[in-house]
Amino acid sequence: MFKKPVEAKLSQRLSGADKKKLRRTAKDRFPLASDANIDEILPPKAEITVAKYSNKVHVYVIEGGLPMLFDIDGRGTEIYPTVYALWKVPELLPSFLLKGGEVSRYVIGGADLMFPGISIPPEGLPSFLAGQPWAVKVPGNPAPIAVGATTMSSSEAQRAGLRGKALRITHYYRDFLWQSAEGHYVPNAGFLVDVVMEDPNLLLISQPSDVHPDASNDEDDINVVESGPIATNIQGSTDVDASKNLDVGVQTSEEITADISGLKFSDSVTAEVQSDEKEQQTLSGEEIDALLDKCLLQALHTTVKDKDLPMPGSTLWSNHILPCRPAGIILDIKKSSYKKLSKWLQSKSSAGLISAKEDRYKKEVMLLGVNRGHSDYMSFKPGKRVQESAEQRHDNSGEGSQMKLQLQVVEVYKPSTHVNSIFTTLGADTGSFYSASDSSDIVFRYVEKENLVKPTDKAMVVLDATLCDALYKGSVKKGSAYPTEIHKKDLGSTFLSRMQVHHRVSKGNEVAVRKGAARPIQIMTERRQGNKKVTRVSGLETFLLDADSLATELQKKFACSTSVAELPGKKGQHEVLVQGGVIDDLAKHLVDHYGVPKRYIEVLDKTKK
Repeated sequence: MFKKPVEAKLSQRLSGADKKKLRRTAKDRFPLASDANIDEILPPKAEITVAKYSNKVHVYVIEGGLPMLFDIDGRGTEIYPTVYALWKVPELLPSFLLKGGEVSRYVIGGADLMFPGISIPPEGLPSFLAGQPWAVKVPGNPAPIAVGATTMSSSEAQRAGLRGKALRITHYYRDFLWQSAEGHYVPNAGFLVDVVMEDPNLLLISQPSDVHPDASNDEDDINVVESGPIATNIQGSTDVDASKNLDVGVQTSEEITADISGLKFSDSVTAEVQSDEKEQQTLSGEEIDALLDKCLLQALHTTVKDKDLPMPGSTLWSNHILPCRPAGIILDIKKSSYKKLSKWLQSKSSAGLISAKEDRYKKEVMLLGVNRGHSDYMSFKPGKRVQESAEQRHDNSGEGSQMKLQLQVVEVYKPSTHVNSIFTTLGADTGSFYSASDSSDIVFRYVEKENLVKPTDKAMVVLDATLCDALYKGSVKKGSAYPTEIHKKDLGSTFLSRMQVHHRVSKGNEVAVRKGAARPIQIMTERRQGNKKVTRVSGLETFLLDADSLATELQKKFACSTSVAELPGKKGQHEVLVQGGVIDDLAKHLVDHYGVPKRYIEVLDKTKK
């Protein structure tokens, strides 16, 4: 976005009404921000200037020439904070933590952030949606170094095996937007960013260290430096048009590294990093080998399912092995006797515990099968792990958390009369609700218990009388023969289709389970007499939304009259009527403020021909 210099076509001051609108937009865009945080980056009494560039980007600059926000499309739908704003309020956005300094070198060089470069916490990947603004941080450094938009949701990332692009970087430390502020500051101009300077730790910048080309990106090679010399340049003139021209000298990431190489360590942060290192337990090579085997057995017992195979070794490591390690333990395969993940998995394959083979096309070891009759597997007793969900972590993160971080819609399944015999054979409760993966796991457990895998073709399952009735009884036409076998890839979906589908909606401590698939919220705009528009919203009860409360909220948000009416013939279901054609803004509000998934919102504009 700001890799190349670009000139502003127009620069003008915002009126009082425009400043209020900008504050409301920022509040909606950054749900973690409090009113005090918004005041910090957009002072109520300060002059704010908007610079409009030829690439349609709008940059909002506070009095003194410090850019705080930028709008990619100039329409208020893709507003992001600058690095300067994140230094003032680091908690303004959720952030991804990089694995090491070598990764930060690429980020501050303008590259997008990939999932392999992110340090995944022990509790798993945090919950997020596609298109959300996130910041980028390095270990031991509270100051973000970049900001961007997520390219996919957390669930999509898990399905992709945590591969591919995680964040489309829109702005980073030392790009032309950053340099536009630094380059136009005049020393001793009388304006110092005191809010930032009050806490020098907020200006810590990561220093990418010189790494050998053969070194891995997995090591946390970060030097935490003090930005005092940089901070002394954060002085501004009284020229409000300081950001009109971004045409300043180009610097590569190597030059940036050299530029900050002379900075000194911050004593406070150094002490903090040292204390964190003391908390981490250091293991010997033999202890790491034993821990690797223990984590593998724990994963094979708890999370690795036969239906998920074959599985890439990297997915096995990040999604299954690492979450099984004890808290406070750093599990580094390089410090083991195997040195490489591929060698470790191949050794376990030679021992007969698993079946693994290197894929010559993907250049990666693939987990093909698990020998659940192996002596090591049979003798191992898995421990219980209590994981805190992403929603719970957000609930405990503070008052700045929004309702959208709590709302969750999940399809669950209840055993029907067709499949009750399968659950009864395994001793599973036929009155409980199961997720799709748990339901599929039930039928695969039955196949394993009854030894129904075809000996000559491991991909096929032979149907006994019980399983055949569960899958096909009542669905096969008279005169047609019942199938005698089924492919493994079709077994789970066929079994699910024979169960009763329900949906569970949870919001904080409030949970509701209803029969059938979740019906979407319907938003419709139509014309009334006098060419006036009215927008109708129905289906709110599905997502635990109160129609009266929403009507009151929308009345204030859109400055229009609203009303609530009960739907004819549908007792207990209401619709909200909003005067005006606010169909797009209303849909966005339900997604951003309440966390209603986009797939559960249907819009229909009858005013368009």
